[in-house]
Amino acid sequence: MPERFFWSGNIACAEAALRAGCKFYAGYPITPSSDLMEHMARELPKRGGVFFQAEDELAAINAAIGASIAGAKSMTATSGPGFSLMQEAIGYAVMVEVPVVIVDVMRVGPGTGQATKAAQGDVMQARWGRHGDQAVVVYAPWSPQEAFDLTIRAFNTAEELRVPVIVLTDELIAHSWETVVAPDEIKVIERRKPRSFHEPPFGSKDPRIAPPMPPLGEGYNLLYTGSTHNEWGVRKTIDPEVHYRLVKRIVDKVFLNVDKLFLCDEYFVDDADVLVISFGSASRSCLEAVRRLRDEGVNAGLLRLKTLWPLNDQYLRKVISRVNYIVVVEMNLGQLIYDVERYVKDQKIARLNKVGGGIPVYPHEVVKKVKEVLGK
Repeated sequence: MPERFFWSGNIACAEAALRAGCKFYAGYPITPSSDLMEHMARELPKRGGVFFQAEDELAAINAAIGASIAGAKSMTATSGPGFSLMQEAIGYAVMVEVPVVIVDVMRVGPGTGQATKAAQGDVMQARWGRHGDQAVVVYAPWSPQEAFDLTIRAFNTAEELRVPVIVLTDELIAHSWETVVAPDEIKVIERRKPRSFHEPPFGSKDPRIAPPMPPLGEGYNLLYTGSTHNEWGVRKTIDPEVHYRLVKRIVDKVFLNVDKLFLCDEYFVDDADVLVISFGSASRSCLEAVRRLRDEGVNAGLLRLKTLWPLNDQYLRKVISRVNYIVVVEMNLGQLIYDVERYVKDQKIARLNKVGGGIPVYPHEVVKKVKEVLGK
């Protein structure tokens, strides 16, 4: 029988990691993610794993990457300022194709900002925080239940594609306590190892499939270099063809798998005249607002994104083309809206932005904005 628990979003992330096979956690305390780390400190050693409190976020992400290279499923969690510090190492993980899961519990920024208050300002940093051509996967849950589900999915995605995967929550999700159902059986994907010494660890004939990942200590003569390297890990820092082939492949393995990576939920979209688009905690208020609007005779719908990267361009263009009005709701000054604008042709588009103090978007605010757009 599935088990039911009363968990916060942070605890749901931690428990999901444990059930997905996480064996190494490295972190540094930072609100509002600290209680996720505290849960891992209590529970991971009991389940055969290693917990490491690092001296800072740079050490934490590098330790997690090192543990993954050594063969352990690994994870770290942080918030905005710590996430900023981790970006160079995440770029290294992209380049050497190391699976690792990073939970970013978003808070008000920039700088130290408002350390304990919720916001959604890390969308662009999650996608583009590293330099150079690169791609990662970004999931955005809206509840403790989905924090559990999407963290398991993050581990499976990381292992299957050999890519860092980011789970974007925020303080509201992290510290909301709700019932979470943990199923009896959880699909757990393990990383693929080479079948022989003749399989290149950094090359794949099919760009949608990640190459096998040989663990250290099993006889493979392997260099994990962040410099440009060929299919066997040999540095080729002046060869443009080698660099193109490598970088094109590590980007393609994400974007060519968009059909299975992109997740969203539709609510009342089929007959919608006005479409609200949102993600994470803000989208919960949007759903209530859409229900209120429909009770008043307004054909409103909600498109809730669960994957913030990669986006399925073909799907989003199709859905958006069916409506006349769009309202993008975010707890920031506008980030997701720039993607939505790419899909708009003749539709009228508006934004509802709210940031500061950790005050959530309320349903009545979404209702008011939609009515303004409709001229009511």
